[in-house]
Amino acid sequence: MSNSNRSDLERGGGGGGGGGKNRENNYSGATYVAAASSTPYYFESTEREWTSWIVPMFVIANIAVFVVTMFVNNCPKSREGNQQCVARFLGRFSFEPLKDNPLFGPSSLTLEKLGALEWNKVVKEHQGWRLVSCIWLHAGVIHLLANMLSLVFIGIRLEQQFGFVRIGTIYLLSGFGGSILSSLFIRNSISVGASGALFGLLGAMLSELITNWTIYSNKAAALTTLVVIIVINLAVGILPHVDNFAHIGGFLTGFLLGFVLLLRPQFGWIVRQSLPAASQVQSKHKIYQYILWIIAVVLLIVGFVVGLVILFRGVDANKHCHWCHYLSCVPTSRWNCGN
Repeated sequence: MSNSNRSDLERGGGGGGGGGKNRENNYSGATYVAAASSTPYYFESTEREWTSWIVPMFVIANIAVFVVTMFVNNCPKSREGNQQCVARFLGRFSFEPLKDNPLFGPSSLTLEKLGALEWNKVVKEHQGWRLVSCIWLHAGVIHLLANMLSLVFIGIRLEQQFGFVRIGTIYLLSGFGGSILSSLFIRNSISVGASGALFGLLGAMLSELITNWTIYSNKAAALTTLVVIIVINLAVGILPHVDNFAHIGGFLTGFLLGFVLLLRPQFGWIVRQSLPAASQVQSKHKIYQYILWIIAVVLLIVGFVVGLVILFRGVDANKHCHWCHYLSCVPTSRWNCGN
């Protein structure tokens, strides 16, 4: 979609759920684990199932922002007559012509007005708040629906396992990280969408699997399934008008945050001839978990600081990485990435 010779980048929808995660310690109450010997093993799980509410709130907030966006857009008023607007019966909530926005949404000018990510606005006009506001905007109904379905499938289960504080933090910081990387490479377009935050949740799922490796059964199946989902969704980002830099930045941020926020204690099972008390179950973190935690914290701090400093100094990252533009769009005989 274009307006005044500007191409708009919508951040494509995140992938489906991580699927295939089968934890050996994901039980409630006393659990009996059969052993080859005659000695039984018991342990008491201290994990709790959280009630998911922050993810549904994020969904409601995104939908509410889209409704406000369409109200402000007011297609019939901005065009001569209602013939050019799509779904004219919706009045001021009708959509822009499909030739301008095939996703059934507002104009690029409206998105820019309400906080879309745009390099000149962020750097030259010192509107850094756009690094956050853009993750709540969507280019159209199709864009919104794809992202919100992905958020529900991915986010609710994660929140039930780890709670609203950690998942909410990963979502917001991943969206912010995706906006920073996007701004470093994309200068002539605007970008909107929550998929940087969604890719952060996918990245966190991957690092959670790695840092809690010993408590998983079917490890290879879980890892393969998750990696395939991530690769497919990143591959979609090489299509035109999709901001894959936001996807990559969000994924990397979430991947590092997963090592920091989603580590679980590893259980030490005690062999006894009779039922043990819950206090006799040993639970502690492994050395490799602490190492990954420290490395992830350092990389997060350095990444955010360096990224923001480079961004607000006006550095064009494309000049220092001449092939990086292929990460967001690969030209073919069917499309030109410059359009």
